Amino acid sequence: MIEARHLRVLRAVATTGSFSAAARALGCTQPAVSQQMKALESSAGTPLLIRTGREMRLTQAGEALVRHATGILAGLTAAEEEVAAIAGLRAGRVRLVSFPSGSSTLVPTALAALRAAHPGTRVSLVDAEPPRSVEMLREGDCDVALAFRYGDRGAAAESPAGSSDPAGPDAEWDDLVVRPLLSDRLVGLVPEGHRLAGAGTVAIGDLADDPWIAGCPRCRRQLVDVCESAGFTPRIDFATDDYPAVAGLVGAGLGVAVLPELALESVRARGAVTVALAPRVEREIVALTLPDLSQVPAVAATLDQLTLAAAR
Repeated sequence: MIEARHLRVLRAVATTGSFSAAARALGCTQPAVSQQMKALESSAGTPLLIRTGREMRLTQAGEALVRHATGILAGLTAAEEEVAAIAGLRAGRVRLVSFPSGSSTLVPTALAALRAAHPGTRVSLVDAEPPRSVEMLREGDCDVALAFRYGDRGAAAESPAGSSDPAGPDAEWDDLVVRPLLSDRLVGLVPEGHRLAGAGTVAIGDLADDPWIAGCPRCRRQLVDVCESAGFTPRIDFATDDYPAVAGLVGAGLGVAVLPELALESVRARGAVTVALAPRVEREIVALTLPDLSQVPAVAATLDQLTLAAAR
């Protein structure tokens, strides 16, 4: 019989590439991982892993089992949480993953309200940018993912993060429960002494000759898409996922940047000035969960509080 604990170990080995790395990720010993993999292969009746050099590679049967394990483990988590709620337990557990600017703005307000309303609910928080955060949700590593995407609603917006998916942005999360939270406008950030610092609105093409400081990979691709739609390719001198670092580099006069307004709420942009951009570009911020998990009371309450926090 295949056990859920063995599936979790197999997925960890597939993700990390070795027994030792899987053991570190799971907080157990390497012999324990090896023993559980032997038990799983015995239950499956066929080899699931092949050693290639220092790494472990999945066999065809192993690949099939890992593919099914994702849905099985996510469904098991949902079942455990729902049964606990039905049994009358007041305690709940929610594993939340969020991108950094969401973690510093929306999440604190939502979790404070959740704790006040449901003091027995435990929430863990991990930072991850989409698409990794969405992968974590599908893999069963979290219950709620705060994510964003750039759709085709803005005048210069493209498919999500420059994706070549012909189905477009609406298909990106079509297997998930999507709770819309807010539309986050992108604004320009220029040094105080910049020639356009006093302008109310700046056409992005007017910044074509400036050096750029870019943000996270998804935001970086969106920046390139928007600039190219305006007829130029930005010269990116610096790239960092850290928004305070972006603001600091702009404030030091090293370039210009485009940042979401939500990110600027928790950043002191010393020496920098924000300007409105034309054409207007927005990112859609949402809370995501799996259909089964949306029925879990603690998850539903977390989604409700995130919605209220965004409305404020």
